[in-house]
Amino acid sequence: MTLETLVALVFLSSTAAIFGLYILMAGKAKAALRQQVEGRLQEMSGVAEVHSGALVKTTVPGPLPVVDRMATGTAMGSALERWLEQSGVAISLSGLLVASLLGALLFGLVAGVLVRHPLAIGACALVGLVVPSAVLRGRRVTRLRKFEEQFPEALDLMSRAVRAGHAFCAGLKMIGDEVDDPVGQEFRKTFDEQNFGLPLQDALEHLAVRVPSLDVRFFVTAVLIQHDTGGNLAEILDNLAEVVRERFKIRRQVQVHTAHGRMTGYVMLALPAFLTIALSFINPDHVNLLFQDRMGQMMLVGAIVMQTIGYLWIRQVVKIEV
Repeated sequence: MTLETLVALVFLSSTAAIFGLYILMAGKAKAALRQQVEGRLQEMSGVAEVHSGALVKTTVPGPLPVVDRMATGTAMGSALERWLEQSGVAISLSGLLVASLLGALLFGLVAGVLVRHPLAIGACALVGLVVPSAVLRGRRVTRLRKFEEQFPEALDLMSRAVRAGHAFCAGLKMIGDEVDDPVGQEFRKTFDEQNFGLPLQDALEHLAVRVPSLDVRFFVTAVLIQHDTGGNLAEILDNLAEVVRERFKIRRQVQVHTAHGRMTGYVMLALPAFLTIALSFINPDHVNLLFQDRMGQMMLVGAIVMQTIGYLWIRQVVKIEV
C-alpha cells in the first residue's frame, strides 16, 4: 500500500467518522426535541372533559391499576396522588407501593446476609419500606423551595407584561414559556386549563392546590380580588413580589439562626449508631451481647424510640413559621 493510498484512506475514514458523529448528534437532538413536543402535546391532549369545575386528565399508569382505581375514589388516595404530583416524579400510588415493598425486601435480605438477626432484619426492612416515600418527600420539598425561589421572578415578568398592555392570560403563557420549571410548568398548566374553557378563578384555585405555598395563595387571592373590584394589577404584583422576597430573606435568616439546633439534632441522632458501629470493631463480643440478650434488645428498642422522639422534638423547636 502506497503512502498516497494510506493518506486517502485515513482522510475518507476521518471524514466518514465526522459525518457519522454529526448525524448521530443531530439525530439525538431531533429525538429529544420530538420527545419534548410529544410530551407537551400529550400533556395538553390529556384534558378530556370539564366535569364539576375541574379538568379531568389522564393519570400515570401504575403496575397495579386496581389499587390506583380504589385509591382514586377515596379522599386519602386523592391527597396522596396530589402529594406525588407535587414531588414532580411521574409515579402512581401502586408504583410507590411496589417500590416500598421492593425496598423492604432488599434491605431485609441485605440485613439477613450481613447481620442474621431477626431484630436487625425487621428494622432494616422497615427502613427500606420508608426509603421511597422519604426520597419523594425530599423531591417534593426541593421542588417547592425551588418554586418559591423562582416565584418573585415570575411575578415581575407578569407585572411587566401587564404594563406592556398584555392580558393576564397572556402573562400566564409568558411565564410558562420563559420561566424554568417548576414555576413555568405550573403556570403552563394554569394557562392550558383556562385556555381549554375552565374559568380563571377555578384555574387559579387549582394552581393554589397543586402548589401548597402561602405565597401562591397570596397571589391567587390578590388576582381574584383585583379581577372583581378592579385596580392596578401591575402595582399589586410588584408589591407582592417584594413581600415574597422579604419573606424568603427572613426565612433564610431564620435557617441561619436555627442551624445550630438542627445540626445538634442530626449529631444526636447519628451518634448512637456511629458508636455502635465503632464498638462492633473494637469489642465485638460486647456489642453482640446487646443484640443477643433480651434486656439489650429492649434497651435498643427504647433507645430508638427515645431518639426518634427527641429528634422530632428538636425539629419542632427550631421550626419557625415565616
